[in-house]
Amino acid sequence: MSAHELANCVCRTLRENGHQAYLVGGCVRDLVLGREPADYDVATDAKPDEVQRLFPRSLPVGAQFGVVVVTEDSAQVEVATFRSDVGYSDGRHPDRVEYSKRAQDDVLRRDFTINALLMDPETNEVLDFVGGREDLRTGIVRAIGDAGQRFEEDKLRMMRAVRFAARFCYAIEASTFSAIRRLAPHIRQVSAERVRDELTKMLTEGAARRAFELLDESGLLVQVLPEIARMKRVEQPPQFHPEGDVWVHTLMMIEHLKAGCSPTLAWGVLLHDVGKPPTFKPPLGPNGRIRFDEHVEVGTRMAIEICRRLRFSNEDTDQIAALVANHLRFKDVLQMKPSTLKRFVRLHRFEEHLELHRLDCTASHGHLENYEFVRRFLAETPPEEVHPARVLTGDDLKTMGFKPGPAYKEILGAVEDAQLNGKIRSREEAVAFVNEEFASLLG
Repeated sequence: MSAHELANCVCRTLRENGHQAYLVGGCVRDLVLGREPADYDVATDAKPDEVQRLFPRSLPVGAQFGVVVVTEDSAQVEVATFRSDVGYSDGRHPDRVEYSKRAQDDVLRRDFTINALLMDPETNEVLDFVGGREDLRTGIVRAIGDAGQRFEEDKLRMMRAVRFAARFCYAIEASTFSAIRRLAPHIRQVSAERVRDELTKMLTEGAARRAFELLDESGLLVQVLPEIARMKRVEQPPQFHPEGDVWVHTLMMIEHLKAGCSPTLAWGVLLHDVGKPPTFKPPLGPNGRIRFDEHVEVGTRMAIEICRRLRFSNEDTDQIAALVANHLRFKDVLQMKPSTLKRFVRLHRFEEHLELHRLDCTASHGHLENYEFVRRFLAETPPEEVHPARVLTGDDLKTMGFKPGPAYKEILGAVEDAQLNGKIRSREEAVAFVNEEFASLLG
């Protein structure tokens, strides 16, 4: 059963038991726009205990706020009781809720008019109490009621306004945008995890450039990612970066991130030049040029700090840091020894490194020769040559008379290098190589 089918089933069951029930929120917005919703929500006058009685396999994930999740197979639908929210002491959750029998009361507590539409699943009639259909028609993101109050209730709504505006190519209504600019410093009260997830959605929904331009214009960027805000007006050598400063270059790269791309790739792209502002050195003398000495090393450390601040997992942090640390290595691929090149393309999730390099080139000088070289190498090189089977082990070295110790790592590394360079293809050749190259270590 799909989520859409489950949502219709939930509405039908609730109505058959004497309750009101409507599809609500983002799913209605997407249906009106002719898009396929990612998930479905239902609003009803049935209280949580009644919803749980009618759907025994439901989960009371937010029953204190009137929210129950109904599951069936792999599908799930969030069912919320009509309510008014009273007080938001923590800036996210209501202090208490007051249940209602009127759908009008429920939509008034929501964030934006375009997310406050209701739909009768039987007739597809849309109920609109806040002007959401007109805002969809004219392309406006507008807070419901007083924008400042909506954002004080949940500060993350400021970032959601930016994301929706970017995702749908809408404008943010003037008073809503003014409230965001006024309250932008309050975004620091939101948990790092929620900010991270919202930024990741902006980067991976196919409208990253517009999202980050709006973050900057609204004053939110300097609050959540001051390191990115510092990229503005940091000049680059025009012979390598005719497009402009580090900020423009980064915007051009994220502009070409495809919808649904890997989050780690997106963050690697965003942060790949984060070390340039603190390492900027102006040209010295008439023939000098702008330099960013050690910007890769500095940027890698900064990327790790940002990932830790935003509570990324260790695995994602490692991958994002690796993307930053290795992004300049592509300039050397034509001169790399076979062993070095093979080790390079063995990097974890190398396809992300390769795509970051393509975007980097496309958003600057436009030269893709090294990118195409690596692609051909990967296509033409058998996997067993990139990942050769080990021909010697530590036990073999011991049998050959080498004393166990740190030298084992050096010897086995040299053997693998010889394999990768095509000098060794068998165990017998490896034994001969070690006896010749490391004879001084025997005994």
